[in-house]
Amino acid sequence: MNLCDYDSIRELLGRHGFHFSKSMGQNFLIDPQVPRDIAASSGADAACGVLEIGPGIGPLTAELAQRAGKVVSVELDKALLPVLAETMAPYPNVEIVPGDVLKLDLNALAAEKFQGLRPIVCANLPYNITTPVLTKLIETPCFETITVLIQKEVAQRLAAPQGSSDGGAFSLFLQYYMETELLFDVPREKFLPAPKVTSAVLRCVRRQRPAVEVEDESFFFQVIKGAFLLRRKTLANSLAAALPFDKAAIQAALSDCGLSADIRGERLTLRDFAGLAARLGRL
Repeated sequence: MNLCDYDSIRELLGRHGFHFSKSMGQNFLIDPQVPRDIAASSGADAACGVLEIGPGIGPLTAELAQRAGKVVSVELDKALLPVLAETMAPYPNVEIVPGDVLKLDLNALAAEKFQGLRPIVCANLPYNITTPVLTKLIETPCFETITVLIQKEVAQRLAAPQGSSDGGAFSLFLQYYMETELLFDVPREKFLPAPKVTSAVLRCVRRQRPAVEVEDESFFFQVIKGAFLLRRKTLANSLAAALPFDKAAIQAALSDCGLSADIRGERLTLRDFAGLAARLGRL
């Protein structure tokens, strides 16, 4: 069965009485080259165990199954389970796990399902859960690479150079742990139903050690989040609103770090934030 053919998809879904759920952000790929390219970009091979999130009817799952040692796909929508049972029947190395990926213990899942295999992630993520899912994947250290199809605007922010106006607190959080690369765009007409925006594939490779050394990781991220609390204000004003320090003390810390008094948080790199957090931590 061609899982990217419009008529085949309509017939399959109609036979199973399936209806798209807007709340679940369901958009199925209808160009076979796209899942093929995503799977190839993931680097999956026979030594890999691939975690997929939201397989839909399985076009990306099938491509991954032809490359990886094993594919475990987590699907929240119970209505898709009988569909996947049919479409994934030709692939004995695919296992469908019903459930909410945000509620699963992914370390335990990988340890159980991917014994002897190198765990990676490859998924067409629903737009509405991109940030929480990426956060959970970043905080699950067994996954060496994460390759995801997400909204293009979000992908651009997450891959933005440090110190540019396109980045933010979450992009710095991601880049602290991972090296990011924006691979290619996927136009809206490649999906059924078509979303309102263009998508893009983002690849993240886990660093052997974080991008910078910090004295207190929790406080370091607190400073980063505080820097973007009042994004259109100066860094000193934003940090004064977020942290228990007066503005004069913050300005003194900025000066000690060689940063101007009127700089905004978006202009700082991870190294800048590491130095600033260390200086503020001594107050």
